[in-house]
Amino acid sequence: MDGCIFCSIVAGGAPAHTIYSDNDTIAFMDINPATDGHALVIPRTHVRDLWEIDEDEAARVMAATVRVAAQIRRALEPDGMNVLHATGSAAFQTVYHFHLHVIPRYFNDPIKLPWVPRPGDRTKIAQMAEKIVAAAG
Repeated sequence: MDGCIFCSIVAGGAPAHTIYSDNDTIAFMDINPATDGHALVIPRTHVRDLWEIDEDEAARVMAATVRVAAQIRRALEPDGMNVLHATGSAAFQTVYHFHLHVIPRYFNDPIKLPWVPRPGDRTKIAQMAEKIVAAAG
C-alpha cells in the first residue's frame, strides 16, 4: 500500500534488520525499541489492524511470532517476554499495518504495567460479558 512504511520494508524499499521471513510474514527489529531485542512481526500483505485481518492470516502471523519469540529467547536469554498489539489510535496504534510487538523483558527494565490491577464491579463484568456474547451473532 502506498505510504505504508511496513509495506516498503516488505518490498525491500525501506531498510530494516530482518530477523525472520517466510512466505506470509516478516519480522524485523523495531527502530524505537522498548527493550533490547524488541522486534515486530507483520503479514507481508497489507492489512490495517485486528479488525481487518482474517483468522487464517492472523494464525500465520501468530505462528511466526512464536518462532521469533523462541529465536529471541535463544539469542538473548531474557527474563520474560511480552507480545503486544494495538488497534486504533485510542490503543496507541501509530503504524496502520497489522503488527505484533515481541518485547523481551528483563528484570529492572524500564517498562511498567500500563494499568493498576484492581477488582472490578462483578455486576458490570457480567453485563459486559452478556453484551459480548450477544454480539457473537
